Amino acid sequence: MFMGTYYNSIDAKNRMIVPSEFREELGYECVITRSIDRCLTIYSMEEWNQQMEKISRLPESDESVRMFIRYTYANARKREFDKQGRIIIPPELIRYAGIEKELVTMGVMKRIEIWSREIWETPENAGTMDGEDFAAALKKYNF
Repeated sequence: MFMGTYYNSIDAKNRMIVPSEFREELGYECVITRSIDRCLTIYSMEEWNQQMEKISRLPESDESVRMFIRYTYANARKREFDKQGRIIIPPELIRYAGIEKELVTMGVMKRIEIWSREIWETPENAGTMDGEDFAAALKKYNF
């Protein structure tokens, strides 16, 4: 289970250091891809394979399923860690997430999200909800 928030950056060669706590859980390699939100997601190979198994059971006769499959696979990249614990983020993913240099890297249960710090810290993406909004969101799921 991934948790915690880290502030880091990418270098001129598009490499980012993945926090050591996350690397221990990820193992030697991972998958990085676009998220539905304007961030990137890192999956362990085990979690990626589980997600892909779920996706493979969706009906490809549904146009939106086909679009989702294309979106998911076309934007995914397998990555291995170098000796310093870094991975390379492909330029097209950097553009998608609006990353310039500073990052916010956070554990979100079974995945890791990578946000441009500038985008994350905008009011609409600050990751905060007031108590009433939070309660209302959970209530609709009987939580």
